[in-house]
Amino acid sequence: MARSYSVYDVFTDRRLAGNPLAVIFDGDGLSDEAMQAIAKEMNLSETVFVQASENPAYTARIRIYTPGRELPFAGHPTVGGAIALAEKQHGDTTMDLVCVLEENVGPVRCAVRLNVGEASFAEFDLPRKSRQINMPLDRPGIAKALSLKTTDIGFENHVPSLWTAGVPFLMVPVRDVGAAQNLDFDPQLWEAMVPFVDGALASAYIYCRGGVNHVAKFHARMFASGMGILEDPATGSAAAALSGAIHHFDRLTDGHHGVMIEQGVEMGRPSFIHLHMDIEGGAISNARIGGQAVRLASGTLDL
Repeated sequence: MARSYSVYDVFTDRRLAGNPLAVIFDGDGLSDEAMQAIAKEMNLSETVFVQASENPAYTARIRIYTPGRELPFAGHPTVGGAIALAEKQHGDTTMDLVCVLEENVGPVRCAVRLNVGEASFAEFDLPRKSRQINMPLDRPGIAKALSLKTTDIGFENHVPSLWTAGVPFLMVPVRDVGAAQNLDFDPQLWEAMVPFVDGALASAYIYCRGGVNHVAKFHARMFASGMGILEDPATGSAAAALSGAIHHFDRLTDGHHGVMIEQGVEMGRPSFIHLHMDIEGGAISNARIGGQAVRLASGTLDL
């Protein structure tokens, strides 16, 4: 049968930037093996399969696959998927709406702003708050896997740490943008050194303060060889995990804190991820991830 699909560039307001995402709208009836094979064929960091949800309160169920495995949750498929479904349902309309996507991690509430002639915007509440995983970490091994000096690792009181908001990441702070841009990731050294968390290899998320673009408060890179992704131009699930690290090390005061994270600069695909955190009683009470997306292509799969 013919199954319709679209490709979106996510966390950007222009085509051929940000993180590309394939959205397969007619995902019902596909086996797990078929979805994995299609994601591998698409060869994008993630492919979303839209299916009908058994819960009528949810807009749709979405399955998220990298070329290597299925994910319980990911940020750019959530943002791009919410925008793709809203545009498919409402067409060229400027409007605000709310939808709930059923993901393996649980229901994810999304707010979408459709913009005629411009990139649309979506923001979602984190289905799980970021939590730290306490495991011994090999700082010299981390530096070696990134081809950096140990003195390049860390800034202020930020040190390497493990965090997850559904997908585990080893957060590696580096001294400045120069160190982030000049690193050389070695997947074999990383996989030999990094711990497994809930059966998944922790991916590398390198971050520092500042950015190439003046709007950014943090500059980031993400490597996930265990998912079949060498480098990712934008990673919402990592930004979700980073929220815990930011609050832990920076000790944010009560109130609202907005952070812009740039990623993908080194790949020539600059991406901008909006992270918002509400702090109450010294803890994160709520956090949201948002960004823009623009459709690049549409077609059908003859499967």
